[in-house]
This record gives sequence, structure tokens and C-alpha cells, in this order.
Amino acid sequence: MGRDTGLDTLLELDGYIIEQGNGFWVKIEARLQKSPTKEKPHGISYSLTLHDPYGQRILGYDNAHAVPDKRKSKFSARRIEYDHKHESLKDKGSPYEFADAYQLLKDFFEDVDKVLKQHIKR
Repeated sequence: MGRDTGLDTLLELDGYIIEQGNGFWVKIEARLQKSPTKEKPHGISYSLTLHDPYGQRILGYDNAHAVPDKRKSKFSARRIEYDHKHESLKDKGSPYEFADAYQLLKDFFEDVDKVLKQHIKR
């Protein structure tokens, strides 16, 4: 099995703040855990956030806390997800299907582009 370059990239970006133009910025935090857990089976703690010019988070992907999976029917067992995304400051989060670090970065930056198009009138 080859080296996980997506994970390498995510970990290298830990602590970075990346300007997005017009006062918007992205902050990335990512660390390996000592070992995988039930809540974080991939062994990574992460927070990827997009902020407006006032510092408010307007988009976020993280696994810092659990969120109920509202997609499940009321008849099936409710699963608690740790990987999730926030689509506004007050959004408590909705489950995110973590595949790998590369896909996480790809999904996050695709959403960043969509959100910025909505907020920046050109």
C-alpha cells in the first residue's frame, strides 16, 4: 500500500490560514491521534473552516463533537456521527461521510468555492 499523500497534505496544512480574497479566509487544523477511536476511526482530528471578513465561521468541516444522523428513519437505530459539516454559524452540523483526507480537502474547497460565489458579487 502506497503513502497517503492526501493525509500528508492535510497534516502539512495544520495551522495554516489561507486568504480567499475580499476579506474571506480559511483556517485548517489537523492532527493525528495516538490511535483510532470509535468516534474517529480514521485517527485524525480536524477542523477546516471558512470565515467572513468579520471572522464569523460561514462553513466548517470537523469531527470535534457528535451530531445525530437525521437522515436515518425514525424506525432505524440513530447513529451518532462525529465527522460533520456546518453550513452556517448557527448550524449544529449534519453528518459528513469521511472517505479519506484527500476527499475531505476536495469536498471542503469545492464548498468554499460555492459559498464564496454566493457571498462575493462580482
